[in-house]
Amino acid sequence: MWRNTAAWAFLFAPLLAAAQAPYPARPILMVVPFSAGSGVDTLMRPLTQKMAENMGQAIVIENQTGAAGLIGAERLKKAPPDGYTLGGFNDGLMAVIPGLKPTGLPYDPLKDYAPVSLVASISWVLVVNPEVAAKNLAEFIALARARPGQLNFSSGGSGSPQHVGMELFKAAANVDLTHIPYRGTTQATLDVIGGQIPAMFSAVAVVSQQIKAGKLRALAVASAKRSPLLPDVPTIDEAGVKGFTYSTWSPIIAPAGTPKAVIERLNAEVTRALNDPGLRERLIAQGLEPMGGSPELVTQWTREGIANIGAVGKRAHIVMEF
Repeated sequence: MWRNTAAWAFLFAPLLAAAQAPYPARPILMVVPFSAGSGVDTLMRPLTQKMAENMGQAIVIENQTGAAGLIGAERLKKAPPDGYTLGGFNDGLMAVIPGLKPTGLPYDPLKDYAPVSLVASISWVLVVNPEVAAKNLAEFIALARARPGQLNFSSGGSGSPQHVGMELFKAAANVDLTHIPYRGTTQATLDVIGGQIPAMFSAVAVVSQQIKAGKLRALAVASAKRSPLLPDVPTIDEAGVKGFTYSTWSPIIAPAGTPKAVIERLNAEVTRALNDPGLRERLIAQGLEPMGGSPELVTQWTREGIANIGAVGKRAHIVMEF
């Protein structure tokens, strides 16, 4: 009997050692539910590279695309809650889609995931074609009020960040603009540059070069403070629509049930990476604001986002397009 016990102990010793090894004991997989080169992907790659350097374990990005990110969201939901599969998501999956389509989703952002940390927020800017007779935000608002429903704005599609941002602005500024949805942001932006569409909300990093080249006119940024990429452009609050801000954000999350100790370690590593001066400089150059924060803050932003977006969706009759 002793020999059998010793034999079993010998056979299972490697497994027991692995189970007791400090986390992480092997490479980590990060599911990004969007294509390589997307905004979330270009954010998560340098972050995970720095985290991997600090932790001494590789973090491998898996781009799980399809159905506006829903396939990747479901993939993470079904992953083992052991800390070795994470998700690099955005507020679209966490708040916008659940806010606009509260039923029929294959996941619940508040029940199926364990939040790790906020990573960064994306700054947005209201731009117009240079031929539009509005040199600043006040003139644009006056023009829109003088011609209710006659000024169009483009977006990357119904329920897209460009659409949601402008709907929030319309309500805050008390203006009536007409939405022209496109299948993607590239053509939506090109048609504002070309003059077919007067205005749009865009991520600062996407249009900063066109603004500097005079192909677009920036009226105001939607962040709480001015963007380092557009330091001469006022915030919407500064320009007269008091209290208005709009940004999109990206968190790292894990499957529900992931051990608290693992979440705490990962949160500390995200914070450590975001405090690296080189990484911060790189993210700011991309029009991103490094964030960090507790897992509870991710939950708070998710709850508030779902409620706010749901209200916008009802008011503007937004229908999600997958």
